[in-house]
Amino acid sequence: FTWLVLDGPVDAIWIENMNTVMDDNRILTLANNDRIPMLRPNVTLHFEVEDLRNASPATVSRAGIIYVSEADLGWKPYVESWLAGRAKDGERLSPLVLKYAKGLLEFVRIECKSKMNIADISLITSFSKLLDALLEQAESPDDEGLERFHRIRKVSEEEGHRVGILVDLPGPKVRAGNFGEAGVDVPTGSSIELRVGEAGSSADVIEVDYEFLMRDIQVGDRVTIGDGGAVLEVTDKKADKMLANVVAGSKLRGRPGVHIPSDRLQIPTPTPEDFVALDAFVDAGVDMVAVSFVRSAHDMRRVGTEPHPRGPLLVAKIETRAAVDNLPGIIEASGAVMVARGDLGNECSLEDLPHLQKDIIRQCIAGGRPVITATQMLESMVTSLAPTRAETSDVANAVFDGSSAVMLSGETAVGADPTNVVRTMSRIARRADEEMDYPGWARRLAEMRMTDRSESTSVTDAMTMAAWRATQELGVQNVLCISGSGFTVRSMARFRPEANILGFSVNEATVQQLTLSWGTTPMLMGKGGTNEEMVAEAMRLAKSAGHIRPGELVGVLAGSDSRAQATNVLRIERVP
Repeated sequence: FTWLVLDGPVDAIWIENMNTVMDDNRILTLANNDRIPMLRPNVTLHFEVEDLRNASPATVSRAGIIYVSEADLGWKPYVESWLAGRAKDGERLSPLVLKYAKGLLEFVRIECKSKMNIADISLITSFSKLLDALLEQAESPDDEGLERFHRIRKVSEEEGHRVGILVDLPGPKVRAGNFGEAGVDVPTGSSIELRVGEAGSSADVIEVDYEFLMRDIQVGDRVTIGDGGAVLEVTDKKADKMLANVVAGSKLRGRPGVHIPSDRLQIPTPTPEDFVALDAFVDAGVDMVAVSFVRSAHDMRRVGTEPHPRGPLLVAKIETRAAVDNLPGIIEASGAVMVARGDLGNECSLEDLPHLQKDIIRQCIAGGRPVITATQMLESMVTSLAPTRAETSDVANAVFDGSSAVMLSGETAVGADPTNVVRTMSRIARRADEEMDYPGWARRLAEMRMTDRSESTSVTDAMTMAAWRATQELGVQNVLCISGSGFTVRSMARFRPEANILGFSVNEATVQQLTLSWGTTPMLMGKGGTNEEMVAEAMRLAKSAGHIRPGELVGVLAGSDSRAQATNVLRIERVP
């Protein structure tokens, strides 16, 4: 028989050249009578049998899969090494993988009972106890990350300033061994070795924590360390190492990422470790979750959280060539998108990157999705107190491209003066906003309307466009958007009106998620009522906060009543 353990739910089954039957016991029976115990109801499997047959145990375990044949109880040494090795390394496994593995051991105990001796039974008992210990470890939250999360919440409440919190799941990140905090100079023109491992790296040897490195990288390939920090060209391969020339040198610090082409990477997205972190932060009430190394809409659906606003707003990071090719589906499956230019620049030609950035932003805004532009925006400020002129132009151009938000990463994570970096980016973005041709932007956007989608989407699209026209023709300075899910606010923000957008919702999660929307001031309102009552409440709150003044004209967007499936009311009101 065959055992298969999948990390996380999937929504498809793909078995090549084999017929399948699912019986009442949730056992997947293959044409050759192999059996796969299905230990979780309503979960189907997604794999290619031929790939599975040819894969080594290490290959399938890294993908969250255990594959073992019965031959002479051949599962024992593999399961033993798989569990013991991960326990030794302190690696956190997805609770789902561990629960599957525990169930599979029970399956073996029953199915192979007649072939087992006392030693076999003892071994299964030992494995089961080890799984229990690993499961307890896997289900423990990321204490440091959660502490930061709660600290941000506390400070934002004390300061009276809403701050949306985005958790960035690392995804299948391949990293080099530690270069140390001081860093190591890897000079251009030098020779260097690449090996599989996690020990420290130096100017002579770089260790990489990817077990398939020797298989997936070929002679002639270029390997990028960090976000383009150093570029190596592989010149020779030995049994346990590769030799490379340094095409572009750099000073490497800490554990920089190592770029493996996405079409060769054998690690799923999200990873088992991602699911552990995701569960902890969703329970804590995180606002947004960024999913790394997305290649298709399936990767976003695989996250498995409730749709926003009940669950976090899912942000797809576009950093692979496959994601660019599958962008429309990814946008549809996501709540927002991030242009992650570091890894994307490794997958695509550098001269294509600016055009891809503009196209991704345009498609996201047309689809009503907020879009973040990220990576190396003010990179020099990791060590410098001022940005370069090119970086200043880069941030401004991201605003001109239509970004909903711009993001810092290393500049604030390990930078010399994070506060100064944030102030600098804020000044550049605000100044760019003053020069942005927003009327021209909205006119162009009107030609890319969302009318090819559902009726409710088209209605909201038409109403928000009418509201934008009202701001232009009537000089309306504030638009009050009342929305349960935040869709109306995001649709209005697409047009980049010169008026202020006040986003109201009775849902605290929606209000928090609206912190990502361009030009929006999110505001929480009391329990909903009739359209008239909610408009009156929004007016009262906006006036009390000093956003609107008596006598001025304001636009109001809302549903006609609680049964409305779309924003179908636009009112121009004079503030009492």
